[in-house]
Amino acid sequence: MNNYKVNKTDAEWKAQLTEEEYRILREKGTERPHSGEYNLVFDDGIYRCAGCDQQLFESSSKFDAHCGWPSFDDAIPGSVKNILDKSHGMLRTEIVCSNCGGHLGHVFNDGPTATGTRFCVNSVSVRLDKK
Repeated sequence: MNNYKVNKTDAEWKAQLTEEEYRILREKGTERPHSGEYNLVFDDGIYRCAGCDQQLFESSSKFDAHCGWPSFDDAIPGSVKNILDKSHGMLRTEIVCSNCGGHLGHVFNDGPTATGTRFCVNSVSVRLDKK
């Protein structure tokens, strides 16, 4: 198993998640650019993990990075874990939910705000809890 608070078997995750949610959250997949539900949504609220409902990002940290995926300049403290990702011949930093280990996307050091970061997130990995 793993070191996350939410610890489920593959069968339990498959029963809970849609096929696409499972592919992205549990198998580290990626949705097609410009296809995600939240790419160009800027409503007020909190973005939560689609796997375990943990709060991840405040809507005030969201911006349009023109990259095709929802982008945030900061995560709620303690909500996201960084993991070195050497897949696909690249060197990147994967971001996962710190509560369940669900794959969210990647974080880059090219953000346009004072944080200098861009959390590039799959819409399928999150749900917006509107205020």
